[in-house]
Amino acid sequence: MSDFLLDPNVVFLNHGSFGACPRPVFEEYQHWQRKLETQPVKFLARDLPELLADARSQVANYLGAQPTEIVFVPNPTFAANTIARCLDLGEGDEVLITDHEYGACRFAFQFAGSKKGFRVVEQAIPLPVESDQAVADTFWQGVTDRTKLIFISHITSATALTLPIPEICQRAREAGILTMIDGAHAPGQIDVDLGQLGADFYTATCHKWMCAPKGSGVFYVREDRQQLIEPLVVGWGWGPEKTFHRDNEFIEHHEWLGTHDPSAYLTVPTAIAWQQQHITPEVRQRSRDLVHTAVQQASLIEGIERVHPDSFFYQMGLIDVTTLQVDADALKIWLYDTHRIEAPTIRWNGRTFIRVSAHAYTTEQDIQHLLHALGELPNQHQLRQA
Repeated sequence: MSDFLLDPNVVFLNHGSFGACPRPVFEEYQHWQRKLETQPVKFLARDLPELLADARSQVANYLGAQPTEIVFVPNPTFAANTIARCLDLGEGDEVLITDHEYGACRFAFQFAGSKKGFRVVEQAIPLPVESDQAVADTFWQGVTDRTKLIFISHITSATALTLPIPEICQRAREAGILTMIDGAHAPGQIDVDLGQLGADFYTATCHKWMCAPKGSGVFYVREDRQQLIEPLVVGWGWGPEKTFHRDNEFIEHHEWLGTHDPSAYLTVPTAIAWQQQHITPEVRQRSRDLVHTAVQQASLIEGIERVHPDSFFYQMGLIDVTTLQVDADALKIWLYDTHRIEAPTIRWNGRTFIRVSAHAYTTEQDIQHLLHALGELPNQHQLRQA
């Protein structure tokens, strides 16, 4: 798709890491940056509150939430730190996660736990998985009477696994356990309705599958849970001399982080509009089919295996090259330097994966190029692990 600014000489199969911003969305982003620099005081001190309110309203509608339940954040790592640092967790409490969680967010909870005294418990979910029910049952084995918070991904980063979030959230609510969902890879790749999902807290990246500019994310806190969350950064929105006067204390406390460029946030509505116009269900299905093709055909190559049943992944899939005993870092370099393929190689629980992402710009030729490169892998002795 010509809307994207990606280098045409690179086979870009890594939308999952940082996304890719379409040209019309990027031009809107630059428009907001120029507007900011034209009159910074007017823009930041007088115009920004209403601009953010309008953008927040559109994002909330896209995600099935209320505008008063969402604030913009730079990324999900920021939101995870907010929960880990500010939620009332202490000695004897446990935060339950899976062994598939994104490193930066896992570190946020481990760091806060080392200061506040709570434990981060990792529940293993072995691969391959069989069914949503089996995943939920396996995860629930980690719950104890000390579990105060569940923090899990909607779609995992390392293993591209879609977890049964509604089932887990329902069980948690019945048990009186709070839930925080890392939705970095979900909105834009699958439909998300926060009102129906049942999570207490949810964070999402807008600059991945929603194709907004880098540094745009959202943090959802259900209205009846907002009193539990303090601001990670205390600024003008907190004190009695508030910079902006609004009726909603949650937004006042969390939205104003000091001087920063809000252009990425203000561009998210344009990204949503672009998505709704161009990323139809048929386009999503085509992207999913391309990933399924890559995973299935790669598994026919000697030494390469597949990981998930088709029902567990969408526009990201895993190719398991563990038995080839290749070095993950050397493999990533070889894919790029030799074949101009941009795809992440992942080490997880002693296994080595190539994660393949497909979006509207991905072609059948891109997938065939990857498969051709993978066909050379069994003979690449220089990539063997030490």
